[in-house]
Amino acid sequence: MISIIIVDDHKLIREGLKQLIEFNEDMTVIAEYSNGIDYLKEIDNNIADIILLDINMPDMNGLEVLDKIKQHNKDQKVIILTVHNEVEYLVKARKYKAEGYILKDAGFEELRNAIIRVNEGEIYIHPSLIPAFNNFMIKKDKDENLIDTLTTREIEVLKLVVVGGSNKDIADKLGISERTIKNHISNIFKKINVSDRTQAAVFAIKNDLISVK
Repeated sequence: MISIIIVDDHKLIREGLKQLIEFNEDMTVIAEYSNGIDYLKEIDNNIADIILLDINMPDMNGLEVLDKIKQHNKDQKVIILTVHNEVEYLVKARKYKAEGYILKDAGFEELRNAIIRVNEGEIYIHPSLIPAFNNFMIKKDKDENLIDTLTTREIEVLKLVVVGGSNKDIADKLGISERTIKNHISNIFKKINVSDRTQAAVFAIKNDLISVK
């Protein structure tokens, strides 16, 4: 019997999912929560094989809840159930170690298949998102190869470019000449295939070389 916990702020969705899931003799819903905070308070008391977790919830979004769950128990299996079909959400969910990502417009057979496969130790991604996810990961791998060509000093300079530093500002901060900074920036642009500071900043942010709030 696969035990399931549903964490979603829409009561109708929780009730509908529970009814559909319990039509299956090999699955049962042991608890429901309308937000992630309430679930996290009882995370040690309600332990299930699978957590079905929504992304859009009040107070703490599903990705934040996912991160907390994995910090508490890295082996807990979580399936994100969401309306978001943008690959960026999927990438973030996988970054936080979600085992499944499925859209709410999926049929129940697909959800059932996802639950079974995740419970057996597989990763499940909604089929319509797989091509975009694969393309993203290919691009990410290419970017990582480009990052590997940068020296420690060049990465340091790039991070200062992102926060808007002029050549003089960067030179003063690092204690080297403006001419050297200019050479570093020229080399950085060539290595990561960009032509200006804005493109360089976008590259750095997209590849987590620097975080922005």
